[in-house]
Amino acid sequence: MVLRREVVSAGDSDASSRWVTNGAGSLIAMMTPQDVVLARHRIAPWVRVTPMIRWDDHPSHPLLKLEALQVTGSFKARGAFNRVLAAKETGAIGDAGVIGASGGNAGLALAYAAHRLGIPAEIVVPVTSSPVKLERLRTLGATVVVHGERYGDAYDHALERQRRSGALFVHAYDQLEVVAGQGTVGLEFLEQAGSLDMVVVAAGGGGLVAGVRLAMPSQTRVIAVEPTLAPTIQQALLAGGPVDVEVSGVAADSLGARRCGDLAYEVISSMGVESVLVEEEEMIAARQLLWDEFRLVGEYGGVAALAALLADKVKASEEDRIGIIFCGANSDPSDLVKHDAIA
Repeated sequence: MVLRREVVSAGDSDASSRWVTNGAGSLIAMMTPQDVVLARHRIAPWVRVTPMIRWDDHPSHPLLKLEALQVTGSFKARGAFNRVLAAKETGAIGDAGVIGASGGNAGLALAYAAHRLGIPAEIVVPVTSSPVKLERLRTLGATVVVHGERYGDAYDHALERQRRSGALFVHAYDQLEVVAGQGTVGLEFLEQAGSLDMVVVAAGGGGLVAGVRLAMPSQTRVIAVEPTLAPTIQQALLAGGPVDVEVSGVAADSLGARRCGDLAYEVISSMGVESVLVEEEEMIAARQLLWDEFRLVGEYGGVAALAALLADKVKASEEDRIGIIFCGANSDPSDLVKHDAIA
C-alpha cells in the first residue's frame, strides 16, 4: 500500500529509503502493518500495556480496551514515543530537541516522552487551551508558547519556529511513525482478546483509527466514530480527500482536528474503515455510564466509541466479538462525582 504524506520540515527523520517522488512531484511513503509491529518493539519499554475488560451486563458483551490508563491519560504517548525514538535511532534530534503544536493530549504525550528521554521540548498551544493542561506541560519541563486562537494558528507558528530552531517536528496525528505508534494499541488489543470481529475507535485527525486498521486482520471491521460537530473524517470521505471542517462541541479539545490527516485518509479510504457520528448528548451519557458502571473517568472524546455502541449506531450480529477502545481520561471528574452523590 502506498500512502501520501506532506513533508513538514527538512529535519524530518524518516529513513530516505522509505520515500520517493512520484510524477506529480508529491512525496510518497510505503506504509505497511510491519510499521506497527516495529513500533511495538520500539516503544515497549516506555509505555504501559493497558488492561481489557469484558462488559457482561451489556447484551453484546463488548470488550473494552482501557487505553485511557496509558501514561499521560491517552493513547497519544504511543505515537509520540515512536516518532521521537525513531528519530533518535538516526541521530536526527539535536540540541533543539522536539517541537509540536497541541494544547491537549498530543502535547502532553510529547512533553512526557521528551521528559523521559531527556530531550528539550517546546509545545505551541492556542490561547483556548485548558490552564490545567498547560500547567501539566510546564511540570513536565516543556517550554510552552501560547499563540493564536485555534489549533491551526498554533500549528503554523510551531512550523515557523521549527524552521528557525531545527528541532524535530512531531505532528499530533499525521506522520508515519505517529500513526504506526498509535496502531500498537490494536496489536495489544488483539493479543488480549484473541480475535475481534469489529473494533470501534474514536477519531479526530484519524491517526488512531488508521493505526488500528493497519494492525487488525483484513476481516475485522474497523469503525471510526466522530462527533456530529467535528465530522472531519466523514467529510473527507464524502469529498474524496481531506478538507477543512468547522469543529465545535464538548469533544473539541480531543477530537477537534479541523482536517483529516493525509496518511489517515489513505488508510481509511483504501481499507474500508466505516464512519459513524455521535451526538453531544450521546457522549455525555456514555461518559456518565462509564463512571456509574466502572468508576472510570473519561473525557468526552475518549468515550465516543462507547457512545456509538450505547446509541445503537454500531450494527453487529449476536455472535460478533466487539472491541471498544476507551482512549482518553483527561477530564475534570467533579460533575460525575456530584451527579453520583445526588443519585
